[in-house]
Parts: sequence; structure tokens; C-alpha cells
Amino acid sequence: MNAQPALPDDIILTWYGDDFTGAAAVMEVLTFAGVPAMLFFDVPSKDQLALFPHVRAIGVASTARTQSPEWMDEHLPSVFSALANLSDGLVHYKVCTTLDSSPTVGSIGRAIEIGARTLNCDCVPVLIAAPQMRRFQFFGHLFASVGDDVYRLDRHPVMSRHPVTPISESDVAQHIQKQTSLATMHCINVEAMANPDLTLASVRGNATDKLLGLTIDSTDARTETTAGALLWNARDVSRFVVGSQGIEYALVRHWQNKGMLNPAPPVKGIGAHDHIAVVSGSVSPVTQEQILWSRANGFACIKFDALAALGDAKTLAAELERVVATAVDKFNAGQSPLIYTALGPDDPVIAAVNKHISAAKRDSQKINRTLGESLGQVLYGIINRTGISRAVISGGDTSGYATQQLGIFALSALTPTIPGAAIFKAHANGDMDCLELALKGGQMGSPDYFGWVRDGGGERAT
Repeated sequence: MNAQPALPDDIILTWYGDDFTGAAAVMEVLTFAGVPAMLFFDVPSKDQLALFPHVRAIGVASTARTQSPEWMDEHLPSVFSALANLSDGLVHYKVCTTLDSSPTVGSIGRAIEIGARTLNCDCVPVLIAAPQMRRFQFFGHLFASVGDDVYRLDRHPVMSRHPVTPISESDVAQHIQKQTSLATMHCINVEAMANPDLTLASVRGNATDKLLGLTIDSTDARTETTAGALLWNARDVSRFVVGSQGIEYALVRHWQNKGMLNPAPPVKGIGAHDHIAVVSGSVSPVTQEQILWSRANGFACIKFDALAALGDAKTLAAELERVVATAVDKFNAGQSPLIYTALGPDDPVIAAVNKHISAAKRDSQKINRTLGESLGQVLYGIINRTGISRAVISGGDTSGYATQQLGIFALSALTPTIPGAAIFKAHANGDMDCLELALKGGQMGSPDYFGWVRDGGGERAT
């Protein structure tokens, strides 16, 4: 009788997230499927790894999505090499399910070039779609949901008007092609994926391009399972893969299909807290709806003056103290403080900030970083003065900058909420150790998301 195939006993996958929420989402997919995973805020040391000997997948979170190609040239080769040295498994460069990137900011094309060169790969699979999150790639084009509707990405009401990387091209290969002069991008579409003999090697064998990038269609359980098989079976020659947490969803489906991983039971919530703290730097209409729900359901919504981030250090310090003091007062009055910089994409503060940046010729990325770091300082101050032990950071870029202010070195997953925004346990050397922390992308979540976290998360019946 043939033995059942099994996953390797050591580390089978490493990943590098181009933002904190996305990096955390990979850990969530793996952990709740039964593959122990940890997310670090830098390449872990041997001493740190020794604290978590059970881990089978290791990730590193970054803010690469907000960075220039030159920054990538300086920082990515060393981290890709370090992750590759942790195991013989796949090395995943994690990007957003809505393809946030451009030739000058968060370039996926440049990351493909660097990863392929560093890991000596001439074929890089790219899987953006994640059907569980209602992100679909069909004949090369990416579709994403908002509420009950699904939009082609270039017509998406959020991504088509993203303040930094608005999307005007829904064809994933074409979008990335604009970001690289070295890779030639093609698509493995749903018709090709119906071929039972399909492999990455067979596709690569028909191409003469020096560096081939292959986007992969994924629309349902069947195509997702096929995508997982393509990635896993080619790991010896195409170790470097690029995409969203759809890569992990696909791998899990393949592992389960082959009997290498048993389906995991549903994960329960971790219990309600009377109070949590929330900080939000998102301008998404989805987050706007969540703030409005929270205002009507026991949260004290306090606006942080984003214009203070444009002033001098004294002005910013005064605003930080005002917001923290107000939040503490609201906590003492029985409410959960929710700090936000803007109420949706039409908040007048956005135009005011952009006008100042343009007139003063300021660097918008530095301003965004200052805002994110300020929200992190606010959150630290609120927790320090109130003892609140559960918090949420809303906004992909905000999460990266804000979390770095908390002294945390790693996260592990506790319980799910919506796909991609679980509640985590913080690992820190200081006061924030064991903080329960959720990181949420701006365009993600149900209207009652912040209340869901306050109630302890856990899977909901669908």
C-alpha cells in the first residue's frame, strides 16, 4: 500500500509582505489551515526563531508598497537571500489582492526582477486572485468585490481612485509589464489550466524570454487547486513566487486535495472586551462606513488633525497629546476610542493636505509616513494610559508605520474575522507583549468590523 504524501517536516515557505496587513494575511491563511506560521517585523535572528520551534512558515512584514524602485534595489536582495536560506521551500513576495503598485511606487515589476536574479529563477509565477476574498482573475483580468458587487479592477470604485496608485489597467500582466523592462509578462488562462498535463515547465519550454512572468487565472475551487499544484510542483526550479495570499489559499487547496494536509476545524472567537482602541489612516469608503457604524455603536470617534503632520514638531506634539487625552476621557466615560484621519475619500481634509503638499513641494510619502507613525504613537499612548489590551489599526500603509511604533517584533494568529484581517497576538520585549491586535486594509471588512473585533472575532456562519 502506497504511503500518503506528506508535507516536509521543516520550514516549507517564507514570505515578504509589501505591507503589514497583507503580510499578516498570509500568516492567517496558513495558521487557520493548520500550518503554524509567524510574522516578524524583520528577518528573525536565530534566538528569535528558537522561541518558536513549531513554526513551518516564516514571514517578514515591510512597507515596500510605499517605496521606490531604488529603495527596492537597496533592500530586497538581502532579505530575499535571508528568507531563501531559512529553507528550501517557496519564497513568496506578497502583494495586495487589488494590485496596488505603479512603476514608481511599490513596483511589482522591480520586485520580480530582483527576486528572480537573487534566487536564480528564469520563470516567476504571479497569482493575485483569491476567490475566498472575492478576488478573481479571468483571462488575465482582475476583478474585485465591493459589498455585494464585483467590478473589473479598472472600474473598481475604490481602486480606480486610489490616492497613490490608482488602477487604470485590469489586465494583471499588462499592469506589471509597465513596471519592468526585463521581464516579459504572459498569462496562464482558464482554458490552459483545464489541460491535465499543464506544468510551469511546459509553459516555460515554449517561451524564449530571458525572464518570464506568468500570471495565473483563478476563479473558483478547481482553478485555485490547479494553481496551487502548479506552484508547489515547480518549487525546485521556480522558488520565487509573487502574489497575494491567494498563493497560500491555492497551496492549501492543493495540499488538502493530495492528502498532505487535513482540513482544519472552525476557529472560535477569543471573547469580548468592554473596550478596544482603533486608529485609522484609511480614506476608503469601506472604512468610512465602518467608522459611521462604530459611532452609532458605542465607539467614541475622534478626528486626528492630519494637517498637524504638516506643521512643526511642536504643533504635531500638541495634536498627539490632545487626541490621546481625549481618548482617555472617552475610555473613562465607558466608550472605545476610535481615532481617524479622514471620513472617506471625499473628506475635505484630503484636498487640504494635497494642496499643502503641492504648494510647499513636500514629499507625499514622507507625509503619509508621519501620519502613520503619529497614529502609532497615539495608539501606544492610549494603551499605556488605559490598559486596553485589544486594538485595531486600519489602513495597509498605516498599519506598517503605526505598528513599528509599538515595539513589537512578531505576530501570531489568534482568531479570524473577515479573510485578511484576523486578530493577532503581539510578541514584544516591552509593554505591548501579548497585545491583541488586528490589522485591516482600508477597503476590507463588514460595516461592523470594529465591533466584531471588540466581540472577540471568530468565524461567522455564512
